[in-house]
Amino acid sequence: MKIALFSDIHANLPALNAMFADLEDRKVDAIYCLGDLVGYHVWPNEVIELIRAKRIPVISGNHDAKVEKIKARGEKEPSEKNYAYNLINDENASYLRDLPAHIRLEYRSITEQIDLLMVHGSPRRNDEYVLSDTPESEVLQMMQEAGASILCVAHSHKPYHRIIKLEDQHCVHIINTGSVGKPKDGNPQGGYIILELSSQTTLAKPESIKVEFIRFDYDLRTAIAAIEASPLPNEFADMLRDAY
Repeated sequence: MKIALFSDIHANLPALNAMFADLEDRKVDAIYCLGDLVGYHVWPNEVIELIRAKRIPVISGNHDAKVEKIKARGEKEPSEKNYAYNLINDENASYLRDLPAHIRLEYRSITEQIDLLMVHGSPRRNDEYVLSDTPESEVLQMMQEAGASILCVAHSHKPYHRIIKLEDQHCVHIINTGSVGKPKDGNPQGGYIILELSSQTTLAKPESIKVEFIRFDYDLRTAIAAIEASPLPNEFADMLRDAY
C-alpha cells in the first residue's frame, strides 16, 4: 500500500498544482493532507477548493484553526499578515473550522497491526513541534499515549524519518512530510512523501516501512511575484525564495 502524505501548502497554488502533476504517474493508493492549507499567500480559496474537489482527507493545521478567530474579529483594516486569512470566503472558512485534529489508520500485515496516526503538530496540539531532535523520551510518551506505532507529522516544514528502537527491539517511526508550499530546509522545491507498507511490514524490521521523500520544481517566480503584488509582507516572498 502506497500512501502519499503532504502538508503546509500555505495557499501556494502553483506549488500544489505541481505536486499533483508529480503525483499523477506514481500510482498511490491513497492521499492525505496534514493541514495548513492557508496563510502566507494569496490563493487560499483556490487551494482549499482544489483539495476538496479531489476529496482528499485533511486534518486541521494551526493556521487553518486560526482563520475563524481572525475573521470573527472583523478587522476593518486587516494587518498585512492577516490579509492572507481575510481572503478566505465564508464557505471555505466553515470547511476549515470543521476539519478533524487527526486521522488514524490501522494497517494489518501478516504478523501484526500497524497503528498509523496523522497529526499536524503533535498528538497533543496542532501547534506543537515534533522535531528530528525532540527528546526520545518525550516522543515515546506522546506515541504511547496516542497508541501510535507510526506517527506522521508536519508543521516544521522540514522533512525527516526518525526511527526509535524500543526495549523489545521493535521500532516506532516518526515521519515529517515537509512542506508543499513553504519549505524551511534551505531547498525551495516543494516536497511531500510516499509511505509504503506491505503484507511483510513489521515493527521488528525498520526497513520494512519505506518512506520516499519527493521534491519537485514549481513556478516559484509566479508565486513570489504574487506576494510582492499583494499587501502581504515582502518577507513572505523572501521565505519562498530562500526556503527559511
